[in-house]
Amino acid sequence: MFNWMRRRFPHTRVVVSGALALAFLAHAQPAGSPATHGIAIANMDPAVKPGDNFYRYTNGGWMKRTVIPPDRSGIGVFDALEDLSDKRTLAVIEDTGKAHAPAGSDTRKIADLYHSYMDQAGIESRGLKPIEPYLTAIAAISNKTQLARALGESLRADVDPLNNTNFHTRNLFGLWVAPGFSDSARYTPYLLQGGLGLPDRDYYLSDSNSMRTIRTKYQAHIVTMLKLGGFADVDARAARIFALEHAIAETHLSLADNQEMEKANNPWKRGDFPVKAPGLDWEEYFRGAGLSQQASFIVWQPKAFTGEAALVGSTSLDAWKDWLAYHLIETYADVLPKALADEHFALFGHVLSGTLQQRPRWQRGVVVVDGELGDAIGPIYARRYFSPQAKAEAEALVAHIIAVYRERLGALSWMAPATKAEAIAKLNALYVGIGYAESWRDYSGYEVKPDDIVGNRWRGRLFYYHTNVARIGKPVNRKEWSMTPQTVNAVNLPLQNALNFPAAILQPPFYDPAAPAAANYGAIGAIIGHEISHTFDTEGSAFDAKGRMRDWWTPSDFAHFRASTAKLAAQYDTYKPFPDLSVNGKQTLAEDIADVAGVSAAYDGYRASLQGKSAPVEHGFTGDQQFFIAFGQNWASKSRPAALREQILTDSHAPGEYRAETVRNVDAWYAAFDVQPGQALYLAPADRVRIW
Repeated sequence: MFNWMRRRFPHTRVVVSGALALAFLAHAQPAGSPATHGIAIANMDPAVKPGDNFYRYTNGGWMKRTVIPPDRSGIGVFDALEDLSDKRTLAVIEDTGKAHAPAGSDTRKIADLYHSYMDQAGIESRGLKPIEPYLTAIAAISNKTQLARALGESLRADVDPLNNTNFHTRNLFGLWVAPGFSDSARYTPYLLQGGLGLPDRDYYLSDSNSMRTIRTKYQAHIVTMLKLGGFADVDARAARIFALEHAIAETHLSLADNQEMEKANNPWKRGDFPVKAPGLDWEEYFRGAGLSQQASFIVWQPKAFTGEAALVGSTSLDAWKDWLAYHLIETYADVLPKALADEHFALFGHVLSGTLQQRPRWQRGVVVVDGELGDAIGPIYARRYFSPQAKAEAEALVAHIIAVYRERLGALSWMAPATKAEAIAKLNALYVGIGYAESWRDYSGYEVKPDDIVGNRWRGRLFYYHTNVARIGKPVNRKEWSMTPQTVNAVNLPLQNALNFPAAILQPPFYDPAAPAAANYGAIGAIIGHEISHTFDTEGSAFDAKGRMRDWWTPSDFAHFRASTAKLAAQYDTYKPFPDLSVNGKQTLAEDIADVAGVSAAYDGYRASLQGKSAPVEHGFTGDQQFFIAFGQNWASKSRPAALREQILTDSHAPGEYRAETVRNVDAWYAAFDVQPGQALYLAPADRVRIW
């Protein structure tokens, strides 16, 4: 939830390669490229009035000339930097292959994992043999007790509701190990709803024409995958699988509801599960998951656990076995023979996201290696591409904007002294990681073979799961990172009261030492301000300086906060990218708060950096205008309609156009561009949302 932008999903993240990526980086970035230091004038459309459509005003030229490549579901500034990061990561990977490192070393593991993914001939020759033992084990299940054990054995640490807004797992449930809501000093196991093949419950439950079409194509896709998997009677099996997933979807909470912290804090003792969620043999489930000794959990969505456990009890054993087999095939389809990988992409890449073709295999391989061994690549990447000077400069900029927040909090007229003291204490205790982590993951327990990509992926997921289970109950490392240096992103970690700004985002177009201060504050400054704001948004506000879930607000302060945030949610509810689909202001609220608060704080930081001097005019634009244009140009992006629909349904971030136009809540923007009543974005002063 708290990350800057959800990225790098295996189905929806598609990128361009080589020269095209570098050309896009050079010509399409909104600010601060090596060729253009500051705002990108060529990307603007001066024919559009800022007060009518600020997004088009700042990005209209880019929008007109940019074509989405066939191997993308969309294109934007973040993608350009991810292309560059992928290219750099590939260089690291290729160097490991030349190193002839000893077996078992991280260097050798990187090389062998990449080789195993790139060995297409070997993958084809092995066919389905790598997954046959697992399919055979599923076919041998003969009763619900064995089913419960198999379901437990499938549990993985593949969800992360707060740091990465990831609520989706194909397994029945997902595990997240993180600081506890009440005891933030020790790691606690959280269990989350799961079981769907499609990205979200609305894909099963929405009655829109687009969703009905997707459901029809999805059922046909299940049939095809089962055929390719060697199954007979595929129509009947597919019907059972889809019916079961539809029933599971009916038990699920929506993404908007999942982000309400008061609904998530549900401690269950082991003995509570059979009472509150009968139908599943929980003793066998936890035995299969290796959690028999764990006394308690936090259950994020009790309704889903009650409903899904009941479905285990009431739905036929054959349906569950078909569901397990299909989900296994789907999970590993991208590393199985080409026919399965292509069919997997046809549904999840093309139908759901509109992408016309897959990325080059080398880029898909980079994503796989980065996902399994990211902390082995990270130290090398950081040494090569992030200098000590860059780290020091970024640290100074973050410290400056934190100081601005401290001043803004102190000046709030609506917040009581007691609440202010708690908020400032939380700000003072904030850990900020810049560039790269202070320690790295130990991969000694992860076995990688050069000719076994399915096994490597299986063992990688199991290694990560066992690593997480092993730390339950142990002291929390508050300086632990959730991202690698090569990740183009930034994140707020509420249970650690921490921020991470990876090296890959701390470069042009977001941060350029040669650019005017106005452009840097409008671009990277707003990103930094965004992440700091998450410390106090609708979710961050539930946690104190130590990351504990605790109510530290006076009732009147929290009522004011709720009223202001409800006003912002209502504002975003009015944005309608499609005639039949609007932005869900409740679902995107935390990110929307962070956007408006982030740009406001960054503006104050920019003005303070001038130290009373006049800002230089660049390209005929004042310093204030440059600041807001740089912010608007952060969001230059184009998406295929299917991908945009998927984002609106499954992402906690609003589309880029509306994020850019949150400037309509900032008084200084009106003065900078002489925005007047009657223009489309104009809001009367009383209607502008001001929170921090």
